[in-house]
Amino acid sequence: MTRGFLRNGFYLGCAAALTLMVGCTSMKTPATADVAVSRAAVANAASAGGGELAPAEMTSAREKMQRANAALAAKDYKLARDLAAQAQADAQLAQSKANSAKATAAAQALSEDIRLMREELDRANK
Repeated sequence: MTRGFLRNGFYLGCAAALTLMVGCTSMKTPATADVAVSRAAVANAASAGGGELAPAEMTSAREKMQRANAALAAKDYKLARDLAAQAQADAQLAQSKANSAKATAAAQALSEDIRLMREELDRANK
């Protein structure tokens, strides 16, 4: 009985150690992945014109991204994950504002084109 108890205790200890190691590893990997995803979101927002059309949001996203990178380098994975999520949200907002501004400009240009065509049609019908 004592041998079986010790063997089960050994296996339980090994399982606990393995669980702890996997848990520590998974705390590092998601922070790195979160920062990478946020970095891509900031790049996408910048390429969508966020820097020109939503400068405040892009500045905020870039600052948070820099702080997330610093936290990741300092191995503060929770802070890195939190800042990466905030940077991603700011970047998505910047991209949405940029897309909205482009759509508004395109709609205004289309409205102006329609107005000009109506004027030409009115002149042609007179």
